[in-house]
Amino acid sequence: MTILTLNRKELEEKIGKITPKMEEKLNMLGMPIESLTDEEFSVDITANRPDLLSLQGYSRAVLAFLDKKTGLKEYKVEKPEKDYSVIIDKSVKKVRPFTVCAIIKNLKFSDEKIREIIDIQEKLHLGYGRNRKKLAIGVYPLEQIKLPIRYLAKKPEDIKFQPLEFPREINGRQILSQHPTGREYGKLLQDEEVFPIFIDANDEILSMPPIINSHKTGKINLDTKEVFIECSGFNLDYLKKTLNMIVCALADMGGKVYAMEIHDSDKKELSPNLEPEKMHFSIENVSKLIGIDLNEKEIKDYLKKMGLGYQKNDAKVSRFLDARESQHSKECGFQDSRHEKNTAFIPCYRTDMLHEVDIAEDIAIAYGYENLVPELPEISTIGEEDNMAVKKRKIAEILIGLGLLEVSTYHLSTKEKQFKNIGIKEFRDEMIEVIDSKTENNILRNSLLANSIAVLNDNLDSAYPQKIFELGRIFYHDKDSETEIGEKEKLCISLCHEKANFTEIKQVLDYLIKMLNLKYEIKEFSHPSFIEGRCGEIIVKNKSLGFIGEIHPCILKNNKIMMPVSSLEIDIEKLF
Repeated sequence: MTILTLNRKELEEKIGKITPKMEEKLNMLGMPIESLTDEEFSVDITANRPDLLSLQGYSRAVLAFLDKKTGLKEYKVEKPEKDYSVIIDKSVKKVRPFTVCAIIKNLKFSDEKIREIIDIQEKLHLGYGRNRKKLAIGVYPLEQIKLPIRYLAKKPEDIKFQPLEFPREINGRQILSQHPTGREYGKLLQDEEVFPIFIDANDEILSMPPIINSHKTGKINLDTKEVFIECSGFNLDYLKKTLNMIVCALADMGGKVYAMEIHDSDKKELSPNLEPEKMHFSIENVSKLIGIDLNEKEIKDYLKKMGLGYQKNDAKVSRFLDARESQHSKECGFQDSRHEKNTAFIPCYRTDMLHEVDIAEDIAIAYGYENLVPELPEISTIGEEDNMAVKKRKIAEILIGLGLLEVSTYHLSTKEKQFKNIGIKEFRDEMIEVIDSKTENNILRNSLLANSIAVLNDNLDSAYPQKIFELGRIFYHDKDSETEIGEKEKLCISLCHEKANFTEIKQVLDYLIKMLNLKYEIKEFSHPSFIEGRCGEIIVKNKSLGFIGEIHPCILKNNKIMMPVSSLEIDIEKLF
């Protein structure tokens, strides 16, 4: 969650006076008010609604929710004028391969509005952009720039400009060590051979994303009336959504939006695209999910209250959607439903609408959770804690007692993290891909070891020793199961410090097995992630439970880990 702090007077100018009754109503939007004073209004914005991280975004949602300005708000994009284009050079593909851009005119900046723009940038950088790791945003005064613009990469020693709020010109490598922002975010580029830059038709550098803008061409002020905005990173969908959030906020400030032509290899695309997305749903399914009977008019009104649009589809369209989506439903494990499909129009800046269930959630919020009547299900059961959960808790308590720290990682991963980064070259048969993944994580994990190594890689700046463990589920192909995907509960332990070795990780295993009143043996074993001769197979009751050993130096180097690592991974279902 992110705390959004707004000037109370400015907010009340947009939504009306905040009375105790309105305060209670605002909390029902799902974004609880953190504090309210005579000068400031602070609200807790959940991670799935980054579009609310600005005065414009929050007030837009509130006005619809309070029935003051309901329905889908549409934004107009003017056609690009001459030279309104950005050329993406192939040199940048290995660093930060994508960018989307826009131009906004007719702006009237004040000190407060400039601070608002900077605040939107930083909040999107921190949350949605994962602290600039996934994306970086740049805003520039168009008056200081000559179009068209090129997005390319150069050797850091060949990049020379005066970074924002810095007294002199320095090169790209020096920016990482001498500029405060460079020192803070330098790790995102420090291992790259080339750094990305935006450069205009006068060969003036605009910025070096994701680090810093140029002081000459990348600083907006009170005289700025027109801005160029770019968003660069690795996932094109992320970038488009982020750009839309900023563009719509500036449009709500009175700005006029102009498209730009993005030239990427042989492709040409207009950016931004502020058209709403379409999502199909059935009233029957939504009513069933929420637990109340809703008619079409009520559904339409509740969607408008959440800033969404609605369209009733005719019978022919519904039959086509049923035929197309029933196969997808079966593939996803859903029951096939032959209900009339209608269409919701999703604003271009919403990132949280992925499924029909999300439509139901918005309708439930508009209906009011306080209006839902709790009901006890007509079943009689006696509950007890799952046996495996009891055993996992016992293992966790033992390991915590040894000074280990428990971690929890995502079930979804990438091919690089799950296989390539730990030395596994042949992995096609083991890989379970996710259809239409909305993020770069597009496969189910089949090993906790890979995630453990990734955690150590993410914490290179943290103090040592690092001793971690994870109890979690992995996934594998299983033709005998209904979904053809099997699941196992596993334990992974990794010790990382200057003296980590096979003996230490075996001592941890010795203690764990002893506390569980079991016996084990270790047989010689080979695994691509471990040093040959320092890896063993763990056997309990003549069953292979997993492996133990010292991680190979090549794996450590690939993951930038500078300390020795010893690890083990075992199947805890077989353990018991």
